[in-house]
Amino acid sequence: MRTLCASTLIGEFFVIGFAALVAMQTSDLSTVTVWTVSGIAMLLSLVLCGMISRPGGVALGWVLQIALIASGVIVPTMYFLGAVFAALWWASVHFGRKIDEAKARWAAQAAESGPTASAEPDPA
Repeated sequence: MRTLCASTLIGEFFVIGFAALVAMQTSDLSTVTVWTVSGIAMLLSLVLCGMISRPGGVALGWVLQIALIASGVIVPTMYFLGAVFAALWWASVHFGRKIDEAKARWAAQAAESGPTASAEPDPA
C-alpha cells in the first residue's frame, strides 16, 4: 500500500505546484498567500509519503484529497483534478491493502512449507 499511496502523493505534489502557478496568474490572491497555502499542501503531501503506514496516515491523505477538490474555488480545473486524485487515492489504499494481504498470505505459506526441495543441502 505504501508504494501506491506514495506515488499518488508525489503526483499531487507536482499538481499542487502547477495549480499554484495558475492561481498566481488568475486569482486576486497575493503571491505570498498562494505559495503559503500551496507550500503547506505540498509539504503535507511529502510528509504523508512517510506516514502512510502509521495510524491516521490514510485519514490525513483523505483530508488532502478534500482540500485539493476544494481548491477548485480558486482554480476551477482543480475540481476535476482533485476528483481524479481522490479516485487514485481510493484505488491506492484499496488495492494496496489487497496486495499487502496477498504478500502476507504468501509469506505465511512459504514459512509453513519450509525449505524447498530445490535448495541445496548445507555442506557443513
